[in-house]
Order: sequence, then C-alpha cells, then structure tokens
Amino acid sequence: MKALVYTQPNEAQLLEREAPVAEPGDVVLRIDAVGICGSDMHAWHGHDPRRKPGLVLGHEFAGTVLESRHADWQPGQRVTGNPLITCGTCDYCVTGRDNLCSRRTMVGMTRPGAFAQAMSIPGRCLIAVPDSLDAVRAALTEPAATALHAVHLSMRGLARPIAECRTLVLGGGAIGMLTALLLRHYGVDQLEVAEVNEARRVSLERHARCTTFDPKSQTAQESAFDYVVDAVGSALTRKAALAAVKPGGLVMHIGLQDWASEIDMRKLTLAEITLMGTYTYSTADLRATVASIDRGVFGDLSWVERRPLAQGAQAFEDLHHGRVASAKVVLEPAH
Repeated sequence: MKALVYTQPNEAQLLEREAPVAEPGDVVLRIDAVGICGSDMHAWHGHDPRRKPGLVLGHEFAGTVLESRHADWQPGQRVTGNPLITCGTCDYCVTGRDNLCSRRTMVGMTRPGAFAQAMSIPGRCLIAVPDSLDAVRAALTEPAATALHAVHLSMRGLARPIAECRTLVLGGGAIGMLTALLLRHYGVDQLEVAEVNEARRVSLERHARCTTFDPKSQTAQESAFDYVVDAVGSALTRKAALAAVKPGGLVMHIGLQDWASEIDMRKLTLAEITLMGTYTYSTADLRATVASIDRGVFGDLSWVERRPLAQGAQAFEDLHHGRVASAKVVLEPAH
C-alpha cells in the first residue's frame, strides 16, 4: 500500500509499505480521509522525540472497515475513532476520563497512523459515522472534539455563562477556528481571534463571524477578557493570555508549541485568575462531536482544504511556509 512516511526532519515521502493485518481485537480500515494536525507538523519539524523518522503519522481519520477481528464491527461500516489507545481498566478509564490514562498509546505515534491507504486500530476505539456525514467532515471529529472538550471544561470555571463572556482566542489554526465556531454556536457574540495569517483572518471573519487582528502589529486589550483560549501554546501566547484576561477570568490552555515558559504568577495570584489545561478529549466527547458535526454545530466546514494523499509531502511544505489559507488540510488516499 502507499503511505506518507516521515523520513527525516522537514521531509515526508510517499512510499510503499506492507498492508496492515488485523490482530485479535483489531480492525483494518481503508482510510478515506485524514487531517494534518499541528502535532504532525511538530513531528515533521523533528521537534517531537516520541515520533521518530520512519513513522507513518496521522490520527485525524475517517475510514471504512476492510477486515475485522472485533465482534462489534463488520466490513463496509463507516467509522472514525479515538486515536488514543487506553488501558480501559484504570480509574481514569472507568470514570470516563480515558484521555488521562497513564498507559495510553496512540496511532501515528506508537504505531503506524492514518497517512496511508489502510491502518489497523483496536476495534474498541472506533465510532460509527452516519451516512449523512461524508468522510472529510468526519475526519474533523478529532480536532473538533479537542475544541469541544476544552470549551466544556472551561464552563465549569467561568464566573458567568459563557454567552456573556467577552472572549479572546489566540491562534486561528484548526483548533482556534473550531473553538471559535463552537463559541459562536453557544451564543458568544463578543469574540476576538488573534491570528498572524491574513488569509486565515479573512476565513475566520467569514465563517465564525468574529473580529480578528494580527498579534504582530496589535496587542489585545489588557485585563479586558473574561475568557481567553490559548490555542497556540507558545511562550508569547501564554504571556499574552495572562495579560489579556481580566481579574476573576479564566485562561484555557490547549496548545503546546513550546513545552516550558514563564507566566505572570503575580497577576495569576492577585487577580484570582483561573488557569486550566486540557488534553485531547474523552471517547464520550468524540461521540458527541460526531453528532454535532452532523447537525451543523461547526458550520458547513467549507473552509477545509482537500488534497490527495499523493500531494501530502507538498502539503507539509506549504503549511510550513504559510502558503495555506485554510486552517485544516485533509488528505484523501486513492483506492
């Protein structure tokens, strides 16, 4: 089969690989669509020691069952799924917080991912996709679930209903865009998004009906926002988030572009700021997200760019050089 392989930092190649075989409990999927995640870009740059050259990346997938050794799935069924492979028995797993399982592994990290014509995955990770939801939109389930999980977690800490909050999203990539779309669905009408890419700012204003600005030339109003979402996670955006949030407000930290930085602990303490971190989603979030995408909660998703898997290496290059206006590129393998 053809697979897009991460071969060395800043390089991916379309290569021939052995087709996967289903082990007991596994399902082999024909990959119909797969999104390029920011973490895939991070790995492509050589910045993720967990993802080593020779690996097939990709974990935002939609596919069709080809072979099943799991009782719940039969060939021909359309699915997406949870790329996190968890133990199923720890306290986190049994209480529905499986994203925090300390024994988790992941497709596209510890086993071959979805930038290929086919992929194997444990059947218990899969979620059915309704016939009304096409593969490209279904492949948005994973990043959309990340946004949904973060926003729902934030609601527990906000002092007022989210629709009343003046809100700032830092970063207009896929997570920032999907977060903005979800916030608009929840009635947030005081919404600003900081994004350096001009074409993405235009897309955000059109699809999320929000106000945007370029953080390279404009700074968010200081201590003015009830709720700030850092969808980048750099040292600069963490500093900007703490500066922009008002006393008693909440900062939700999603991105992990940089793994360490200083933050304004004095303001965090004296202004009683709530700082929350979030990691991915639960399986319940993924199921809810499939239904939400199908209902149009995230809009029509017409801003998503589609490319053949054969053009995947060029897609990584274009994303690296900022030549892509869309916040999400989805690759479609030929079959």
